[in-house]
Amino acid sequence: MQEKILKKLHLGFIQVHVLYHAKKAAFYGTWMIDELFEHGYRISPGTLYPMLHEMATQGLLSAHPEIVNGKVRKYYSITQAGESVLSDAKQRALALVRELQED
Repeated sequence: MQEKILKKLHLGFIQVHVLYHAKKAAFYGTWMIDELFEHGYRISPGTLYPMLHEMATQGLLSAHPEIVNGKVRKYYSITQAGESVLSDAKQRALALVRELQED
């Protein structure tokens, strides 16, 4: 049970991280995998791409294809709804960190 809770928390952190970077600049999947790896997250394309698709379906990200070196690369950007979710997540995370530091 503890493993399931930590996995959900981990995936939530990844989604917030995705929104954060999507707000800074449009990105593509393999770049995000590398970026997440730099922060200690090991995520496979088989996990990331469905997550990005779901976030786009939920209206948090928009996706637009571009041709790069003759191949189609999908770039993701944050939407207004995604910015709202990111802002709320940031406020809640900061409140939680403050509370955890009280111990």
